[in-house]
Parts: sequence; C-alpha cells; structure tokens
Amino acid sequence: MNAQVGNGQARNERARNEPVLDGRVAVITGGSRGIGLGIAKAYREAGAHVVIAARKAEGLAAAREELLRVKGDGEIHEVVANAGEPEDAERCAEETVARLGRLDVLVNNAATNPYMGDLLDLDLPRAEKTVRVNQYGMIAWTRCAWRAWMREHGGAVVNIASVGGLIVDPHIGWYNATKAAMLHMTRQLAYELGPMARVNAIAPGLIKTELARAVWEPREPILTAKLPLRRLGTVEDVARAALFLASEASSWMTGQTLVLDGGATVLPIGVEA
Repeated sequence: MNAQVGNGQARNERARNEPVLDGRVAVITGGSRGIGLGIAKAYREAGAHVVIAARKAEGLAAAREELLRVKGDGEIHEVVANAGEPEDAERCAEETVARLGRLDVLVNNAATNPYMGDLLDLDLPRAEKTVRVNQYGMIAWTRCAWRAWMREHGGAVVNIASVGGLIVDPHIGWYNATKAAMLHMTRQLAYELGPMARVNAIAPGLIKTELARAVWEPREPILTAKLPLRRLGTVEDVARAALFLASEASSWMTGQTLVLDGGATVLPIGVEA
C-alpha cells in the first residue's frame, strides 16, 4: 500500500468516527490559554491549520510550544491582537489569508470581565470595555473573516458565549448581559450570513480552567453535588463541541446555541446547590 492511499484511508476512517477539519484554516481569538487553546488543540488534531490570536506575545509563544506537542501536520501561526480592536481583527484576517490561503473557521472566544457587582453600581468605562470586547469584538472579527474569505468561499463561525447569558447571577450581571447579546447576535448573523457561512454558539457553564481556579477549586464538591452529571466541565468538553460546530458534522445547523453546563439549567426551582 502506498503512503497516499494509506493516508486517504486513515482520513476516511477518522471521518467515520469523529469530525474532521483536514486542510481548513481556523482563527481562534483568546487562543493562548484555557478554552481557546483547548479548541486550537482539538482543531489541530482534526487536521486544521490554526491561527491563535491573543494580546501577549509571550503567552502565544508558550501556546505554540503546547500545540507543537499535539499530533497534527497543520501549520501554527500566532498573531498578537486585541479582540476589542477592529484594526487588529482586520490585520489578523488579512495576514491569515495571505499566509495560509484561506480562512474557513472563526472562533470568537476572547472575552473580558473587568467588573463584578450590582448593575446600578456599574461605571461607564468598565461597561464600555466589556461591550467592546465581548459584543463588538465578535462583530468586528466576524466581519473581517467574512470579507476576507467567507463571503465568497463559505465558512463557519463559532461563538463562545456563556450559560450566564441564560440565567441571573448576583455578581456578574453585566458580563452575562454581554453574553446574552452574543446569543442573539449568533442568531442574527446566522440569518445575515447564510447560506455561505454558518454561525453557532456554545454556552459553557463553569469550566475548570486555570483562570477560573479560584472560583471552582475551593467549592467543587458543593458545586457538583446537585448537577445531574456530578462534575464540572473541562476545556476538552468545550473543544469537542467547537469541533462539531466547525465541521461538516453540523452542516445543517446554524443560529443555534449548545449549552454545556452538566445539567445546571435543568435543575428545578428550589433545589439547593
């Protein structure tokens, strides 16, 4: 058996068992750590070329080293970019197409949360910063991916929102409001960009990332005790969902939100955590 036939059969075997992204190019904002890096790893394993964008060059360099340890033949490209700066989005999209020849998948993962507290005590600078990154950033990056490639060639957009966009929280109401906006904008963009591009979202519950360690580690037994699945989410849980939404496995799906919360939103009223 020659190598070409063997590789083809391997791809076909993989395609029967899991989503594939062979040869596609994916841009992931906030791709240097946590959920973003987990998605980049899953995409690389699925055969994609990955472009990770984040604000800090040192974080991107460390992420690249992690990605190189993941089995995959795709290229890895890093772009220093702020998700809240439209000029950075445009530069990243143009650089991606110039270097890799296409831009098939965009993951709007980067987010910020500079304020915790009651809505009535929210100050304008932190309100604007949250909206700029979480809401307008999603629009800006999607627009740039659309104009650079997807408008003529098609593609998939995956928005990482939050289960907070579906519930009330006593501490991060403004952050959750921006995530609720993301869910609506996912539906709106699915309508506006169809049939060339599909747009879907993921709404994770509490995920065991390093960034959220202070939240989940001291209270994990309490947090999981009443969950139907009795565990918190992992980066890999979100990454697998993001792979599904980027691949042909979800080819007739757009404008939808996958809730990954271990069953938290199905708990009856009055059940104590």
